[in-house]
Amino acid sequence: MNRREFVKTAAAGFAAAPAVVRAQNNQKIRMGFIGIGNRGSHLLRLFMEQPDVEVVALCDVYEPYLNRDRNAVAKEFFEFRVPVPKMDEKFAVQPKRYSDYRKLLEDKNVDAVCIGTPDHWHAIQTVDAIRAGKDVYVEKPLTATIVEGRTMVKAQAASKQVVAVGLNRRGCPAYQRLAKEIATGKYGEFIVGRAARVSNMFPNGIGRMQPSEPPAGFDWDAWLGPRAMRPYKFNTAPYFFRWHGEFSSQMGNWGVHYMDAIRWMMGETAPCAVTANGGQYLLKHDGDIPDTMEVAFEFASKKIVNFSIYEACGGAPTQMREIELRGNKATIFADESGYNLFAAKPGQFQAWTPELKDFVLNQDNGILPDGSGAGSTLALIRNFLECVKTRGIPLCPLEEGHRSTSFAHLANIALKMGRRLEWDAVNERFTNCEKANDLLHYDYRKGYSL
Repeated sequence: MNRREFVKTAAAGFAAAPAVVRAQNNQKIRMGFIGIGNRGSHLLRLFMEQPDVEVVALCDVYEPYLNRDRNAVAKEFFEFRVPVPKMDEKFAVQPKRYSDYRKLLEDKNVDAVCIGTPDHWHAIQTVDAIRAGKDVYVEKPLTATIVEGRTMVKAQAASKQVVAVGLNRRGCPAYQRLAKEIATGKYGEFIVGRAARVSNMFPNGIGRMQPSEPPAGFDWDAWLGPRAMRPYKFNTAPYFFRWHGEFSSQMGNWGVHYMDAIRWMMGETAPCAVTANGGQYLLKHDGDIPDTMEVAFEFASKKIVNFSIYEACGGAPTQMREIELRGNKATIFADESGYNLFAAKPGQFQAWTPELKDFVLNQDNGILPDGSGAGSTLALIRNFLECVKTRGIPLCPLEEGHRSTSFAHLANIALKMGRRLEWDAVNERFTNCEKANDLLHYDYRKGYSL
């Protein structure tokens, strides 16, 4: 069955809003999980804890993950400290197992899916799920290209499906409260936002490796999907893909989180220009993304957001917490556990009295032993499940996820072009560099399309 035939068959067999009917009858939402490695397993566990969820299907291209058999995981995973999920879930009823996600989407027993696959798969699988009549919870970063994001938004808009994006901070009480308080104007106007990704991987990074055979039970061709065929290396997949530009980036992996929070707090949708400098300066490894990068986003409102990547040096990226917001009345440092406000004081030639007082707000964010954030992620999951029942709009809908993910793509493209790029956020095109527009998407491998 080719992809077009699959979509037609799935759509034809879909009964209108089955999850709504089941919810109205107090029946559980039947979830399928596509991608159940490291992050996918975190999500699987959190969904399983919900009393209104029944896990009915699993899908992965690595057999030990699909079979939930930790003893069968290749020894290299443990030798190189790759995060391997515990896979000790207790299913009330054994879910169906699929190595091909399209077969899972054909399963009429599945109401909604959680997509936790590598970044370059999110767009195709989300669009296919929408067309198959499934509601979708999809992990960040939403896309591998800007064109993918807009295609996903259009597909969802033409359907009746609920689609939520896993940008954690949207579910965080501290950020939700801060966004409301900033919107009142009492903290003044924030003109600069700043954040960074710091992880000193010097000197070896992800190492250097020769091509080899994939681990037993790992379908390398299926993992590559729309990307061109290339020799397998362990430090590419299944875990290290985010240090390879064809599959992801740290601007996408971490930058999207921070850019989402900052633009939310500052009330911005998209930049009007972007400049990026950096490169691979200190790490000698097989990764090809920058280990050092400085990005400046400019907005029509004259605001500026700066993001830095330091993967070959250490040190705190901001004075405290994870993002910095700097304005005329206050400077705020925030993260998922709370925020600190420092009242601005009069500078040179000024004699005004500060309107605010310094204060600290701390909230428990429920970090789990494996490092995942139960508080914010769980809030997004609960919100998604309620939206499946009510057909409401999620805390982070596709449009918001697409706009935040676009920051990463814009930064990476600006770095490749080596110049300041001007961005038309309405038409989603660069206006001063046609070559940059060639990087808004890439040619999928034969047999794959949106």
